[in-house]
Amino acid sequence: MGGAAGYGNPAGRTQKKETKWANSMSANDGFENLSFEEAFRELEAVVGKLEEGGLTLEEALELFERGKALAAYCERKLDEAELRIEELSGQDEETLI
Repeated sequence: MGGAAGYGNPAGRTQKKETKWANSMSANDGFENLSFEEAFRELEAVVGKLEEGGLTLEEALELFERGKALAAYCERKLDEAELRIEELSGQDEETLI
């Protein structure tokens, strides 16, 4: 038990990560003006840089956070598109009846 105290409080580290993540996911993220395709290309570039390596830990963490935010944005855009398709498909069925 005494040895674990030397490593700090894991819950405290998690809380810091959540706070930092929440800050990085603020208002517009700079993504709102990006199309799905633009955001996806940027996400691919982020993944490529992370796979190449040669980054400092801080650079890698920043890129990882950006990638997570881009992935979430792309997922939202896909969900919105899917919902719109479902709505349009429902309207088509109603007009056929």
